[in-house]
Amino acid sequence: MGRTLGRFEGKTAIVTGASRGIGLAIAQRLVDEGARVCVTARKPEALDEAVAELGGPEHALAVAGRADDPDHRAEAIERTIAAFGSLDVLVNNAGINPVYGPLLELDLGAARKTVEVNCLSAISWVQVAHRAWQGEHGGAVVNVASVAGLKPAPGIAFYGATKAMLVHLTQELAVELGPKVRVNAIAPAVVKTKFATALYEGHEDEVARHYPLRRLGVPEDIGSVAAFLASDDAAWLTGQVVVVDGGVTLTGGV
Repeated sequence: MGRTLGRFEGKTAIVTGASRGIGLAIAQRLVDEGARVCVTARKPEALDEAVAELGGPEHALAVAGRADDPDHRAEAIERTIAAFGSLDVLVNNAGINPVYGPLLELDLGAARKTVEVNCLSAISWVQVAHRAWQGEHGGAVVNVASVAGLKPAPGIAFYGATKAMLVHLTQELAVELGPKVRVNAIAPAVVKTKFATALYEGHEDEVARHYPLRRLGVPEDIGSVAAFLASDDAAWLTGQVVVVDGGVTLTGGV
């Protein structure tokens, strides 16, 4: 998709966890529709590559750091507003899943870190963005959750629990921040990214057979929905969770 003037002309977004995969696809879609975007992630080199892919410093800014680091959040938001003049859209995409297996074998230290990154950091990004810009000027927040947060997901149960918390936080924030700020979430099924490789690598066709659309997702499938939720086309939509899953939850899958 070539860069066009569109729904986000003159607007600015921050997308966390955006050096690759879903986050980068969301950032790309926003830039394609006219936005300037700040992308964050832990590795500066990967972010530099992302900025180049997004069209360079005229369109994108990179701020490296951990999503759960308060200093990083403050720096990213301050630099974004300084560079581009606003912060209209916040996309909380950063997430981790360091544990796999049954809850009875859960490493509680890793579990605490997962809550910190997947849930508490999302709240903090919203807090800082609200104080810095959105509380006065309005805006939109999009949280990237998961279908694993909507129903049991054996093997990734605790990851799913954190995404269930993010879904509930989305609804609570929508009530608290309206009418100036809209807050919605996306719940993807398996999307073909490095993050989700273990869920499909080596048996993609077998996994895809459970999906009515007979394929797994690609990052662009999520980017288009995120752009819709962040845009004025979704002006009367808040507190909602949009399931983007190729239909797999209709057949009992996750």
